[in-house]
Amino acid sequence: MSLVEFELPDLGEGVESGTIVKLLVREGDVIAPGQTVAEVEIDKATIELPCPHGGRIARLDVAEGQEVRVGTPLFAVETDAAPAEAPAPSASSPGEAASAAAASAAATSAPATSAPAGAVATAPTAPPSQAAGSGRAAAGERRVYPAGPAVRRLARLLGVDLGRVRGSGQRGRITAEDVHAYVQGLAGGNGRPAAAPPLPDFSAWGEVEALPLSTVRRRTAEHMARCWSLIPHVTQHDAADVTDLEAGRQAFKEANPQGPKVTMTAVLAKACAVALKAFPDLNSSLDLARGQQIFKHYVHIGIAVDTDYGLLVPVLRDVDRKPILQIAAELGDLAARARDKKLLPEEMRGGTFTITNLGGIGGRSFTPIVNWPEVAILGVSRSRHEVQLTPAGPRQRLMMPLSLSYDHRLIDGAQAARFVRYLAWLLSSPANLLFSG
Repeated sequence: MSLVEFELPDLGEGVESGTIVKLLVREGDVIAPGQTVAEVEIDKATIELPCPHGGRIARLDVAEGQEVRVGTPLFAVETDAAPAEAPAPSASSPGEAASAAAASAAATSAPATSAPAGAVATAPTAPPSQAAGSGRAAAGERRVYPAGPAVRRLARLLGVDLGRVRGSGQRGRITAEDVHAYVQGLAGGNGRPAAAPPLPDFSAWGEVEALPLSTVRRRTAEHMARCWSLIPHVTQHDAADVTDLEAGRQAFKEANPQGPKVTMTAVLAKACAVALKAFPDLNSSLDLARGQQIFKHYVHIGIAVDTDYGLLVPVLRDVDRKPILQIAAELGDLAARARDKKLLPEEMRGGTFTITNLGGIGGRSFTPIVNWPEVAILGVSRSRHEVQLTPAGPRQRLMMPLSLSYDHRLIDGAQAARFVRYLAWLLSSPANLLFSG
């Protein structure tokens, strides 16, 4: 009889922790190998976690609602078998797709490999300018720092030597926020991580209540801060005449009451896919560390979905190759599962461009934040009827406000303006979209 600790396994590239949503076992329970033992929330998705060990639960080390880092023991199992290495979640659980997708993405898009839970990751080679100035590592010396694959990739992008960054995570682990703080400190001229100023004591002015951030809100906040600090944003505002397009959409709806619901967002996704093929710079990513622009020969569009527990961005795959009816059906399914908290992690990864449509709420324009490592995002506000003066007299048209935020390091203003104008032309007539896509 041996006692085996079951730790939170590596659940995908860049995933450093998860929140225990539900424990499916109690102390004293007997489990079979591969049995699902917990539901864990990571990257705005909930996955089922199987345990490779069979035996009796001798000790529980975590509780529901607790956030745990990869490599943290969840419980101990009394088993007769020799300890086995914990695999990724099994094929019967949504988690396998998450790990498989993350592993595939890491193999194809990142030269660094994911380290197993609890291991120390190998840092990338520093740029020549940093290596010459550091004077701390001999030629060929292998330097190791406690940082995950996503953090190492971020450091390469920013040209940061991880050996100079002080980690704030568990056991000195370096987080993305540590890298950003270091860069901001350098920008301020002090070369040290910039700490946020302490908040005042709000209770001095009245009653307050401090509640912990949800996992979704915390990860959204971290990602937005990362995007804003990395990308010099510019937003191009324009409007598209969607009078004829909306009339055609309503006519289709009346003629096909049992058919798929073709929303304007689905039409926008198709139009953006066509425009991205014509303007491939907006469907690329910037790799400053290697001096490269990475063009993607696929169009995967993220669609921002407002849910009761935060903003989720499921990704529509190969939008350029699909008809609008198929796009509409897939979008409806993704949005419904996003609101039911049933999205898989890989369904929110791999986007090349993002659309956030606030038309159902209101507003005339806004500045969406680019979803790094993408280089552009389209914001859509509520369409309004406007009277236009023409040589034939005044006419009423339905105008849709468009707001394109883009990475000015890679996209020039004139190029962004042409993209939005072309997109507006596609939306101005069903025929334009039909014969261009």
